[in-house]
Amino acid sequence: MDNFVSVDDFEKSALQILPKAIKDYYASGAGKEFTLEWNKDAFKKYKIRPKVLTNVLKCKISVGILGEEISMPLGIAPTAMQGMAHPDGECATAKAAEHMKTIYIQSTISTNSIEEISKAAPNAIKWFQLYVFSNRQVTINLIRRVERAGYKAIVLTVDTPFFGVRRRDVKNRFALPRHLKLANFDGHLSSKINSADSGSGLNEYAVDQFDRSLSWDDIDWLQSITNLPIILKGILRADDALAAVKKRVQGIIVSNHGARQLDTVPASIEALPEIVKAVGDKIDVYLDSGIRQGTDVFKALALGAKMVFFGRPILWGLTHGGEEGAIAILKLMKQEIKQTLALAGCRSVDEVTADMIVHESHYSRL
Repeated sequence: MDNFVSVDDFEKSALQILPKAIKDYYASGAGKEFTLEWNKDAFKKYKIRPKVLTNVLKCKISVGILGEEISMPLGIAPTAMQGMAHPDGECATAKAAEHMKTIYIQSTISTNSIEEISKAAPNAIKWFQLYVFSNRQVTINLIRRVERAGYKAIVLTVDTPFFGVRRRDVKNRFALPRHLKLANFDGHLSSKINSADSGSGLNEYAVDQFDRSLSWDDIDWLQSITNLPIILKGILRADDALAAVKKRVQGIIVSNHGARQLDTVPASIEALPEIVKAVGDKIDVYLDSGIRQGTDVFKALALGAKMVFFGRPILWGLTHGGEEGAIAILKLMKQEIKQTLALAGCRSVDEVTADMIVHESHYSRL
């Protein structure tokens, strides 16, 4: 890893190491994967307009999120079944987040349990990504365990009544390797995903278990059973963001699920401006999908995101060295974020303003 200088270096190497079905599961998107490409390409359309002579001898990139001091405006998004990338799985990721003093979001469908992760990284700032199961008692039990384990927030995924059609998974008949299980569950809920009857085992699991009747009324239900802050993940429209404000949740994540749900939806960064314009400072707005370098983080901040999250790059780091690899990715990104802010003339995240980037169309009109 010593000669890896970018996330792309980690990705290229990881995709050569991982077995095909696992590589395709981590890397693929829905449909023809147009949005998968747009998530990264859309960042190129925004140009940074740096300020000069601003004395950046000291540059602070920490941010305050839900009452916690976070070392940088980048955290770890939920990605499922990390035990396929490295035997230490989610425990290694949480320990990396703890080491780097940033937020770790655990997936509901993880290969380490809530309790295992809490024990491995007791001081990490941990949030829990939640899918609502048709059997609501399953969901309630997850929330109670999260509360007991000291997690700081619930991240409700709102764009997944079931999983999108990921054609690579269907072709590979993707299933979780049999030496692994969904560690937050017992019995059928933990092992059904180890086989695929007709296509993707993950899709079959979601269709059988996730509650497709989920609606805005269920935000009230969720708030009635927990006092933890609630973040809604998967918002791409201003009207949905305003509905979240009315529900008095603590934040939203502008996200297209890493392009894994509905193909041809906009890149998350493209959806961000209208959402920020609509909600102002009424709610915390975060972003995921497509973040690969420090300039991406800067652009999201300039467009109004308070913080961003990424998932796949951590998987590439895990593939190479577990906790050490995940830390290497986070250190690389932290350095890039700090360098970008300083070179753009900002001494802190608060100094990143909307006028510091423009869409490429601005220059075509001059």
